[in-house]
Amino acid sequence: MPTMTSPFHLTRRSLLAGAAASSALVILHPFSVRAAANQAHLRIMETTDLHVHVFPYDYYGDKPNDTVGLARTASIIDAIRAEATNSILVDNGDFLQGNPMGDYIAYQRGMKDGDIHPVIAAMNVLGYDCGTLGNHEFNYGLDFMFKVLNGANFPLVCANLTKGALAANGRQDELFLKPYVLLDRKVKDGSGTEHPIRIGLIGFVPPQIMTWDAKNLEGKANARDIVKAAEAWVPQMREEGADIVVALSHSGIGQQSYAENLENASVPLAAIAGIDAIVTGHSHLDFPGPKFDGIAGLDNTKGLISGKPGVMGGFWGSHLGLIDLLIEREGGAWRVVNSTSEARPIYRREEKKVIAEVTDKPEVLAAAKKDHEATLTYVRTPVGKTSAPLYSYFALVADDPSVQIVSQAQTWYIKDMLKETEYRDLPVLSAAAPFKAGGRGGADYYTDVPAGDIAIKNVADLYLYPNTVQAVVITGDQVRNWLEMSAGIFNEVKPGATDAPLINGGFPSYNFDVIDGVTYQIDLSEPPKFDKDGNVISPSSNRIKNLQFNGKAIDPAQKFVVATNNYRAGGGGNFPDIAADKVVFVAPDTNRDVVVRYIIDQGTINPSADANWTFVPLANTSVTFDSGPKARQFLAQVKGVAIEDAGDAAEGFARFRIKL
Repeated sequence: MPTMTSPFHLTRRSLLAGAAASSALVILHPFSVRAAANQAHLRIMETTDLHVHVFPYDYYGDKPNDTVGLARTASIIDAIRAEATNSILVDNGDFLQGNPMGDYIAYQRGMKDGDIHPVIAAMNVLGYDCGTLGNHEFNYGLDFMFKVLNGANFPLVCANLTKGALAANGRQDELFLKPYVLLDRKVKDGSGTEHPIRIGLIGFVPPQIMTWDAKNLEGKANARDIVKAAEAWVPQMREEGADIVVALSHSGIGQQSYAENLENASVPLAAIAGIDAIVTGHSHLDFPGPKFDGIAGLDNTKGLISGKPGVMGGFWGSHLGLIDLLIEREGGAWRVVNSTSEARPIYRREEKKVIAEVTDKPEVLAAAKKDHEATLTYVRTPVGKTSAPLYSYFALVADDPSVQIVSQAQTWYIKDMLKETEYRDLPVLSAAAPFKAGGRGGADYYTDVPAGDIAIKNVADLYLYPNTVQAVVITGDQVRNWLEMSAGIFNEVKPGATDAPLINGGFPSYNFDVIDGVTYQIDLSEPPKFDKDGNVISPSSNRIKNLQFNGKAIDPAQKFVVATNNYRAGGGGNFPDIAADKVVFVAPDTNRDVVVRYIIDQGTINPSADANWTFVPLANTSVTFDSGPKARQFLAQVKGVAIEDAGDAAEGFARFRIKL
């Protein structure tokens, strides 16, 4: 395996530049101060889940945003480098898709051979040492992805993405990218003496890409289990002289025990012998941090994952992940003797305000400026009008106009697509979920489109992902189980409870499918039938009550066409009985494009929700949930449930009460 050589990012000039960038005195990390003659301080800096957020800008809201942007993260990198005697910078994947700039490049501008993607242009400014792939790199297809990767002036690695079928052994896999790189560097020890060191960087992507992006990968690629791939390649890295091995794991921090093809495999991955440190991502969280208290396999105080130094650096540039290693040279080899970890934020919250901790790095802004301005022109283009506001503030607790319009568009499209097929006489239902529903995105992370013109930015706001439309044929009984799975977002509520928490924060909002075309109620007094991973946990539970089609109880055996997206139809979210074998139509169009076409066709849309689902009344019982403060202005418009203001909540949210 060839090695790569380049100097560490520390000079007198970078020290001064870092101090200037932070407008504060740079203080060396204790490891740099206290390192002995045979010891050195090595800092690993991580970005992850950038999702094309170069500028501190919300393209959906068409306004600046102080909580995001590589230009902001970049402005502290020089100073953070200067805190350490030796450092490297890595990216942990999911940089290529996730906001309208990504879609503009993929669908409008395109990528010709030799073009540089704006997110890569921005990253090239910063001197990355290595990067890996995330699952969203595949959303626009392999050809597009490799044209983008060709513009990077740093290596990208992935040890578990194979060309075609898996080999008998991981080392025999034919890979698209190098599984790892070895960086031959010089480190300066506590006495100022330089020593050689070989740092190995190996990358991993969730094997679920084969489900999530089957249309782009089927027959072209495959993905090996993350842990098995590491077990194959890490020993070879050591054989080739790697002193320190760092895993770039685009995989979340999940269960401690190993199971095949885990999506969130970072805890068992870190446990593999030969891995010294691990940077993680995918989950859009920050580790170490309070969200990881009490998780098996973690030391949330010291920042350890399976006893190894680890970090998760937030998302959209919100944090820079830092792992600091005190390494010691003994017998000509280096070993880790101490560590600290930190996810350093670019902003802080004071009461209801976001306070920027850093400014922009001008060189990063300049690298993407032309495409940023073109994206603004693109997203501001009107496509139609709406007669009523579109908002998602109550999308998790009531039938919602932002979800309603997506379902209306999907139903309109699928009926037209199937009108000349054998399925033309089957009733068409539509499943859609809220994507912007607060949560980890914060108190402003909601759709809010006023009545009047609808621009492309608003449609992108309604449907964040470049999913494609698919349709499945299932039975009435399977429709019921689909809804039972969705209802897992709600906590069980004991009758007579006062202000019981309604929402299970660990259940993703994008898995809360509302099915339009039927009516139903959800009984919160019963426990969820399925957990968030689709496992049956209460077999006798029946939260879905009064499920009706055309005003009559649904026939368990009747067949229905359900319009959905490729993620769900391919098994994404582990919904019961929903998998590729149920698919009867695969569209060439994205769900977002279908919404645009529907609005153009209608001219003026009426997105008013029809309250096709409600909660079963529970006497003397109340529940609470949090939403954005702007939700208060829409309280009177919510149908099917009475909601009242319950004051303020943490992190800028507002609290609301429902009397069941």
